[in-house]
Amino acid sequence: MHILALIGGILCCSTVFLDAFQTIILPRRATGRFRITRIFLIATWSPWKTIAEWSSSANRRENIYSVYGPLSLILLLLLWAMLLIFGFGLFYFALGTPFTDVMGVQSSVGLSKFRTALYVSGTTMFTLGLGDVVPHSLEARTLIIFESGVGLGFVALVIGYLPVLYQSFSRREVSIALLDARAGSPPTAAELLRRHSFEGSEEALIALLAEWERWSAEILESHISYPILCYYRSQHDNQSWLSALVSILDSCALLISVLEGPASRQAQLTFVMARHALIDLGNVFHIQEQKVWTDQATRERLPDEDFNRLCNVLGEVKLRLCGDKASAERLHTIRSLYEPYAGALSDYLKMPLPAWVPIVKEKDQWRLLSKLRAEAETRRSEGLPVDRSAAAAFLRDDHDH
Repeated sequence: MHILALIGGILCCSTVFLDAFQTIILPRRATGRFRITRIFLIATWSPWKTIAEWSSSANRRENIYSVYGPLSLILLLLLWAMLLIFGFGLFYFALGTPFTDVMGVQSSVGLSKFRTALYVSGTTMFTLGLGDVVPHSLEARTLIIFESGVGLGFVALVIGYLPVLYQSFSRREVSIALLDARAGSPPTAAELLRRHSFEGSEEALIALLAEWERWSAEILESHISYPILCYYRSQHDNQSWLSALVSILDSCALLISVLEGPASRQAQLTFVMARHALIDLGNVFHIQEQKVWTDQATRERLPDEDFNRLCNVLGEVKLRLCGDKASAERLHTIRSLYEPYAGALSDYLKMPLPAWVPIVKEKDQWRLLSKLRAEAETRRSEGLPVDRSAAAAFLRDDHDH
């Protein structure tokens, strides 16, 4: 029995140490199918999705999804702590539970001895130092010192881990928030290109794509190292890191298909980096082995009706897609390079993908501002004063919505 307890303690503690090292310290994608973190996420995310889908309210569902990321982080840390306590408890039990309580009574029954071993392990792991159970063997005292050090290291690891995690989340969300004014909310490729159709827009578009090339590289580095960040939702329901990434890929696909020149060159660079991040994150969750991957064969993100609407929008910004068979074929080929991965991740994480063409909203801030500016320019050209009441009405409307 004691030999089995020793082997169980070694397996339990070594598994936790390895998993914590790969999850927190190792700056690359963790490997292994039987890691604690992977099993924990698989065992908890599916039931959580099922609970969220019971809700008939989209806002309530999104709120339930948003809780999972932070909550799973806390539960994972607690799981590591409990497994370490259990593992060290097996070590103490393998030593024969050489402890005596303050009343001088020593446990003699097997189950009672194991409970005492777990109690000592728990108080030692959290460095309580109560002193109500006293070890009376050199091996037990040595093990207590070692476990105390592990407990302090565990606390330090958690304290250092959380700021790094939330700094990565904050950097990710800043760019997503900035994309709202550049590509709409939720972001779409057609809206991004339409809003960059002004004079001198090519330089602005190149700068934007270069910024998102770097953002994709940061996502690749941080979310591969800390995959739990993928479950963290954005602060607004119509935004997500996945929809932002896919909208940039859509925009690059259009530019590569239709344009030639510097903007197309930067689009290629951004596309390669963004696709690299998308595929690697899909590999983290092994989506190619799940049902969500096989379902992608029946999905079409750009049906004929949306394709015609896309052609109309691109025609407004002087990008010719319809009527150019070669451009349309290139777009279809480029889409096949990333859309299956995007769709599978969308189904797995329950983050909707963006449309190619936005739905026209009456209260869209960009359209209201454009309308207000056009009216002001018209009044100036006619020598009339600018209607400040219209601007005030817009501000009140924007504040209310």
